[in-house]
Amino acid sequence: MAGLTHLLNFVQVWRGTTSDLNPDCMKRFLLFRRTLLLAVGLWVLGFAVQAQPSMKEGYINVPGGKVWYKVLGADKPGIPLLLLHGGPGSGSGSFEGFAALADERPVILYDQLGCGKSDRPDNPRLWTMERFVTELEQVVAALGYPKLHLLGHSWGATLATEYLLTQKPPGVVSVILSSPLLDTKLWVQDAERYIGQLPPTQQRAMRLYAATDEPSKQAYKEAVTLYNRQHLYRNGPMPPNPTFGTQVYETMWGPDEAQATGSLKSYSRAADLKKLTLPVLYLCGRYDEAAPATVAYFQKQTPNSQLVIFENASHKAYWEVPEEYFKTVRGFLRKQK
Repeated sequence: MAGLTHLLNFVQVWRGTTSDLNPDCMKRFLLFRRTLLLAVGLWVLGFAVQAQPSMKEGYINVPGGKVWYKVLGADKPGIPLLLLHGGPGSGSGSFEGFAALADERPVILYDQLGCGKSDRPDNPRLWTMERFVTELEQVVAALGYPKLHLLGHSWGATLATEYLLTQKPPGVVSVILSSPLLDTKLWVQDAERYIGQLPPTQQRAMRLYAATDEPSKQAYKEAVTLYNRQHLYRNGPMPPNPTFGTQVYETMWGPDEAQATGSLKSYSRAADLKKLTLPVLYLCGRYDEAAPATVAYFQKQTPNSQLVIFENASHKAYWEVPEEYFKTVRGFLRKQK
């Protein structure tokens, strides 16, 4: 009976339905109740932290509009990897395969202004190197990570290099320059060599980008398709890209991958690569329009760097040989602190 009486007293105290119990008993049980409630509260809070979403997305204000971003593996503990897409104007849609790396660290994609899911203002004056560097600065600031790895592909490697050289961001731990455009003169020289390997009819057709008659426009389109199948993406026809930023691309680069007529036509940072002192990984494909010999030249100018060439790939190695590509990137990132 005494045990039953104590149990009933416990219940009464817990429910707060009695006030005439022994004061010591009341004090002990109230302390027990507070302790238990605190423990339950901490458990719920811990569960909520553990259950934070693994993916988040949103928009960031930049000069000229808003840019869309997405973070994969947002709940992972590793230093985040920020991806800079090519083009200019290609968008980050082709980067979905980088989700393979989001099991260890956050992987951040964003569409630069003028393409993808970001605002696409009709204003050619916006498409300058300086504005894109400022845009990148504001994206990094809005994300708020104290440390980052950068990976830039093609024009994205150009943007990453400009950002590092001009802004010297202290939080960037390493950079991966994948199929980089770092000197337009060398890029075009390589393209001329590649064009010279096409059949004579296609060689002539590649020069018809300004033609207005339908036969010439069709011949030019077929020649560009052949060039791209050899040096841009070798696994078949390029997937459609309905949000491609044509105005950005043509303003800054030109009519196609091989011919530079825009504001980047005189671009070169080859002489400044010695100023990159952080760890640098260069990547390219054996048949890349960022030709292996040229990328090897860039790597030799860069103090703390290495180069990996993917033998069965061209410019889109992360699509063409994804297992090899992501294994290489993962290994490099794991070595950085």
